[in-house]
Amino acid sequence: MKEEKVEKDAVDAITDQWYAVRPELDTAPMAVFGRLYRITKAMGDAMEQTYSRFGVSRGEFDVVATLRRSGAPYTLSPRQLSATLMLTTGGMTGRLDKLEKAGLLCRKPDPHDRRGLQVTITERGLALIDEAVTAGLEVQRAALRGLSEEETAVLTGLLRKLLAGV
Repeated sequence: MKEEKVEKDAVDAITDQWYAVRPELDTAPMAVFGRLYRITKAMGDAMEQTYSRFGVSRGEFDVVATLRRSGAPYTLSPRQLSATLMLTTGGMTGRLDKLEKAGLLCRKPDPHDRRGLQVTITERGLALIDEAVTAGLEVQRAALRGLSEEETAVLTGLLRKLLAGV
């Protein structure tokens, strides 16, 4: 794999400043996580803008997408959704209220648990999420355009390894 020269960026400026005042510090972790943070922020903003075209926030997209990828009949309990999305039940309730009002999902009593509910994506929600996920992938693909397929695969593996270690 041929390595291309990339110009210094804002993170390099920060680590260079630290080197100037504290040359004994190993700023390699700062270089990695500073870039990860900036990438996450930029992509989060881009995805928020993309999903807003469909009338949903990124968090709301995540709820509907979780139902969609769960497979037919696209139904989960609020507890399952909360666990998957790492949300409190209160945070989940607010999202479900808004999405139900928009006609993207519906809540019904759980036939197996009198106290429980089931959340199901509607036909409108199914159509919306299929369009929104495609648009989101286009934005993500464009962000990766500077990397080869091999580089993308290597980066994916390295990030998987890093995530497993945190």
